[in-house]
Amino acid sequence: MGRPREFDEDKVLAAAGDVFWALGFEATSTRALTECTGLTPASIYNAFGDKRGFFLRALRYYLDQTLRERIVRLESTQSPGRAIAGFFREIISRSLADPEHRGCMLMNTAMEVTTGDPEMQRIVADETAIIERFFYRCAVAGQKTGEIPKGQPAEDIARMLLGLLAGLRLLARIRPDAKLLNGMVRPALAALNLVLPRK
Repeated sequence: MGRPREFDEDKVLAAAGDVFWALGFEATSTRALTECTGLTPASIYNAFGDKRGFFLRALRYYLDQTLRERIVRLESTQSPGRAIAGFFREIISRSLADPEHRGCMLMNTAMEVTTGDPEMQRIVADETAIIERFFYRCAVAGQKTGEIPKGQPAEDIARMLLGLLAGLRLLARIRPDAKLLNGMVRPALAALNLVLPRK
């Protein structure tokens, strides 16, 4: 029987995730990971495998705490149109509130991953598909209730919103300006008869 771990896994994944999020996978050193987590290299290896394994666990933890939580909460508490609008409001608010302007760990990974790493590409692609399916479900439901116009196929609406999100996350890193980010989203939502909440 293996020895129980002597650390809080959630805290370790959150700390490592913050470093990976800020620096990216390639630029994050083992030393940076040991400093932020308080673990030895041997402990990291025993618990998570290599740096890649640690990164993937930290990425999944980040997505569970942010993206997936947001999707479940908004879909279960808001109308389809309000869920879409609220999703973008939260993205803008979180982006502007981050003093380090790190953007999104998932989108940052998408920009960093290369064709030489098909496994990582697949992981990122699968996660973006989760976002696309959220937008698609909202578009279908909103069109059924009349909250969203039926002029465009729900598939196209979902893809448009996914592209908007990717651009928003990129610009939030390099031009974290409220007028810019709000101005990107408002016309897209207006085309769907939706309004970006003030807060």
